Amino acid sequence: MRKPKSMKALEKLGRTRLSKSFFMRDFLYSEISNFYSIPNIPDDPDLAIAAGTNLCETLLEPLSDTFGGIAIRSAYRSREVNEFGNKHKLNCSTNEQSYADHIWDQRDADGYMGATACIVVKWFLPEYEKTGDWRPLAWWIHDHLPYSEMDFFPKLAAFNLTWHEKPKKIIYSYAKPQKGYLTNPKMHNYGGNHSKYYQKFPKPKTHPWTDISMRDN
Repeated sequence: MRKPKSMKALEKLGRTRLSKSFFMRDFLYSEISNFYSIPNIPDDPDLAIAAGTNLCETLLEPLSDTFGGIAIRSAYRSREVNEFGNKHKLNCSTNEQSYADHIWDQRDADGYMGATACIVVKWFLPEYEKTGDWRPLAWWIHDHLPYSEMDFFPKLAAFNLTWHEKPKKIIYSYAKPQKGYLTNPKMHNYGGNHSKYYQKFPKPKTHPWTDISMRDN
């Protein structure tokens, strides 16, 4: 698919189904794009679709199935949108750091593809508002899904969730009660079962990735 050059072509891209519940249009909204009139359109739609499909099928669908829906705060960014956001200090990393991350339609320096969405798990929000602790959700995802990175933020327990061809398995936070790394492959708490942290969580719906025994520790 070529980069859309007309409204109809962009409409067609937006209607592309990435998984049973998600379409490409769900991930194209950007406040930067809207406010500053910078089109948020992939240069390589096929790569964006491929990366986004993996993000949706392996991470977002299991979360939505188990917890009853998610809200997408930020997802795909074009190079132009991301570059503007970085230059004007609007919480965007450099383009090079964002390839195979928020910039779905560019591979990273090692040639791998990836995709990130910043999301809110609606089911978890009341619990987070009561406790201020995002870690139970992080551990649930760590134990059940093939993520690459999670980055948690203070508002709404929102977090960046990344799928990547070569996953890093890193959890980082900018929010209390634990800023910095929660875990990574070099930390002692990385492996094993962390279910004691999320005992009240719903059981994961049937999905090829939601069996803790399948996760590569």
